[in-house]
Amino acid sequence: MKKTAIIIGAGPAGLTAAYELLERSDITPIILEEADFVGGISATLDYKNNKIDMGGHRFFSKSERVMDWWLKVLPLQGKPSKDDIILKRKVELSKLKGAPNPKNTDKVMLKRNRLSRIYYLKTFFSYPVSLNMETIKGLGLWRMFKIGCSYLKALAFPIKNEKSLQDFMINRFGKELYLTFFKDYTEKLWGIDCDKISADWGAQRIKGISILKVLKQMAQNITGKKGGAVETSFIESFFYPKYGPGHLWQSVAEEVQEKGGKIIFGQKVTRVIKKNYRIAAVETTDKNGNKTIYEGNIFISTMPVKDLIEAMNNVPRNVRKVASGLMYRDFRVVGVLLDKLKLKNTTAIKTINNIVPDTWIYVQEREVKLGRIQVFNNWSPYLVNDFKNTVWIGLEYFCNEQDKIWTDDDEPFIKFAVNEADKIGIFDKKDVLDAYTHRVKKAYPAYFGTYDKFEEVKSFVNRLDNLYLVGRNGMHRYNNMDHSTLAAMKAVDHILGECKDKKEIWSVNTESDYHEEKK
Repeated sequence: MKKTAIIIGAGPAGLTAAYELLERSDITPIILEEADFVGGISATLDYKNNKIDMGGHRFFSKSERVMDWWLKVLPLQGKPSKDDIILKRKVELSKLKGAPNPKNTDKVMLKRNRLSRIYYLKTFFSYPVSLNMETIKGLGLWRMFKIGCSYLKALAFPIKNEKSLQDFMINRFGKELYLTFFKDYTEKLWGIDCDKISADWGAQRIKGISILKVLKQMAQNITGKKGGAVETSFIESFFYPKYGPGHLWQSVAEEVQEKGGKIIFGQKVTRVIKKNYRIAAVETTDKNGNKTIYEGNIFISTMPVKDLIEAMNNVPRNVRKVASGLMYRDFRVVGVLLDKLKLKNTTAIKTINNIVPDTWIYVQEREVKLGRIQVFNNWSPYLVNDFKNTVWIGLEYFCNEQDKIWTDDDEPFIKFAVNEADKIGIFDKKDVLDAYTHRVKKAYPAYFGTYDKFEEVKSFVNRLDNLYLVGRNGMHRYNNMDHSTLAAMKAVDHILGECKDKKEIWSVNTESDYHEEKK
């Protein structure tokens, strides 16, 4: 009898698992998705033919397995994109026979230049922080002197037991640089002081970056020598689907369905039925309150661990208590269509209408709640309906569901966001043509609350023979998209007997060699 895999969630991890099962086995995947679209937080929103990539998703990985998988779904462009042509920009093109032309097909991955900068004191600084003349000029010699002294102090007297994110960052950058470029943005993201956040977040997000690594990378750039691996934060280019990340995951979803898999929308998992050390079934509830039970042989969950454990029967008291105390940060974006930006392009990078060339801008300004800005024109010209004459940006805010940022109605919140951007010189509000806002629940699993006891939850779920947790919320880990893809692949490896220990799934985004080397 054919086996069935019940997969909770049609985000990157769930779709990858379904695709891999169909490619490599005779197991039939059934994906249960609460929303009415695929992609999770990697979906692409569409507002009047202007598209929003929620949070920004670069397609770059140090795992060749992941890179090859993505390019199998959407092959690299063989001809220039429309902005490449206008700017006469040199871009790496696929030399494979039949490589797609973005002009003629949507099934294509673009090669894009990467520039992310910090906006602080109404000035741009390199990201990751570079100790170059731009930084010295922006901060001044006295502040740079203090940064140097505090870093030397951190080298000489490091904090030996790194308990918090603050400890982690001070050890790598010194207290002065941490206070200048990291503290305020990080506390906007998480909503609490850095000394209350686990050092694990730093280990998973900025493990390989330090002042010494910055100096080494600068030396390599100056001399032209490219020795060793490149940290993900230092990459200068990345792949990107023509119409954003949701475009790739929609393509995967179509292939899953063509190969015989099922995706059932509007199904929220509200009960997980456990018998002994196995999951027997899950029960879903649709928008009308109708309930359906889905039985299966294998269960793969990408739903928030907190909700999974709450829905499960016969859970040890300590595990339920830890799971109930796990916390998240939510996210709200305002898409703003503009005649022009107030920011000036002072770089040597050519852009349409000379807009700033950044994909992401990290807002360190303390007087606003705005956390990050995306310039969608620079991700892909195909995200913007009239990319030659308008600028389409995303103003990103981090919040909790009870915060005013989340609860405000659309119109007043859009007005608030526009006023903040105007206040710090991003654009003039008279140049706003249109705007739209969207909320995302549980966008960021948090490294506080009961996270320090998460091993108790992990140990419990790993004992359930036929249950696999993958994805950002599934593993309660601040994974990038490639980590979620790779974790799902490793889950299928385990299901098919190609790896013997579930620890290999959990090792993704923790082992040093994954971060330090491109395989």
